[in-house]
Amino acid sequence: MDEIGVLVTLAGGFAVALVFGYLALRLKLSPIIGYLLAGIVIGPFTPGFVADRTSAEHFAEIGVILLLFGIGLRFNLRELVAVWRLAIPGALIQSTISTGVLAVILHLMGWNWVSGIILGMAISVASTVVMALVLAEWHDLHAKIGHVAIGWTVVEDILTVAMLLLLPIIFTPDRAEQSVGVVLGLAGLKVAGLLVVVVLLGKWVIPWTLERIAKTRSRELFTLAVLVLAIGVAVGAAKVFGVSMALGAFLAGLAVGRSEFAARAANDALPMRDAFAVLFFVSIGMLFDPRSLVQVPMVIAAVMFVVIIVKPLAAMLTVRALGQPLSTAIPVGAAFSQVGEFSFILGTVALSLGLINDDGWNALVAASILSIGLNPYVYRWARRLSSGKITKTLPIVSSQRAEINPNHCILIGYGPVGKIVHRLLKERGVEITVIDLNLDTIRALHDMGTNALYGDVLRQGTLDEAGIATAGSL
Repeated sequence: MDEIGVLVTLAGGFAVALVFGYLALRLKLSPIIGYLLAGIVIGPFTPGFVADRTSAEHFAEIGVILLLFGIGLRFNLRELVAVWRLAIPGALIQSTISTGVLAVILHLMGWNWVSGIILGMAISVASTVVMALVLAEWHDLHAKIGHVAIGWTVVEDILTVAMLLLLPIIFTPDRAEQSVGVVLGLAGLKVAGLLVVVVLLGKWVIPWTLERIAKTRSRELFTLAVLVLAIGVAVGAAKVFGVSMALGAFLAGLAVGRSEFAARAANDALPMRDAFAVLFFVSIGMLFDPRSLVQVPMVIAAVMFVVIIVKPLAAMLTVRALGQPLSTAIPVGAAFSQVGEFSFILGTVALSLGLINDDGWNALVAASILSIGLNPYVYRWARRLSSGKITKTLPIVSSQRAEINPNHCILIGYGPVGKIVHRLLKERGVEITVIDLNLDTIRALHDMGTNALYGDVLRQGTLDEAGIATAGSL
């Protein structure tokens, strides 16, 4: 497609998403529904303007990379390792149950076992993007619920990568001589290699690079450096190690998050991630053929039953069985009541190998659209149920209101005046958090035992990181 066509797709996608997102909010619906409808409107199966789906998917991929990179920045590596003790068995159990139930239902409807199992595997994978946005709406993304759910999807992504490697080996006759064990071993080595590379980058290369960029005091260069790291590691992970760009971006975020630049990277360098993430939903909407609702209604109903009922129940019971309280198990289960981007990748490979037919593909796409649209409401209901608040009101956060700490002061800048103010406050026993853009100053304050944050105070996220919600003075 020519350059003008790409810009038309970008402009048209944003414009239609803006209109439908606004209408959805006015109707007190989730904006995700508006973005999906926008994709249907500009897709190839409805009359009028048709955007280029390939271009839309490329732009959407940028949004996915930046969103997952931002999530990785906020994750504590130790917490993620702890969560994986729950996420690994949880992902395996939930995927097995969801796949098995759908395979049995479809077999009773006349499908062969292979097609039923493949479609079941596809719908067992949840979308990390959808999950992150829904969790963020309830301020659960960086709480225990979010850590368990996101860690779970990371495990699912790794399992799906293994399946993508295995399907052509198992079901392509001229490649049948290749050993499944060898393929799995190579996949494991690739993932392990990626982890080693990311650890090395996070320990030496990334801090060294960002430190030198930060000392230039150029906001544009710092933004560019973080974007290069996010997109570069994501693309490298896909091209060299064969994993998803989303997983690569998440790991890149974990690496940067271990450094002293995490707060500024999160608040200063990713302002466009939400806009590009909108195109993710638009690109999914473009896949939907409304005729499938009439052509394969029973298959869609079967898939929706498993996605909305079986998957959440399986996840919830697994989390509960592994020792977590219902207040964690119920929201985590509800977060999985949708079908993700990896489902389409797995479905595409299965379709090309003849493992599912067009009816299966159309059912997968339709179920994805419907489940993503319903997921915010399923999670809302589950969140209220877990806190014992099933009401008609629409609370955004169930946590208690933060109490103001009158002895906490946020000090902006540590120049000549800032040093005097800092000394006077310290003499009075005030708890101080300093925000400054001079990296050497931040390190000196850390050596002095003062809480200091490297970041731009003009970014709201920097103030949030410093504790503006509970600080007594600024």
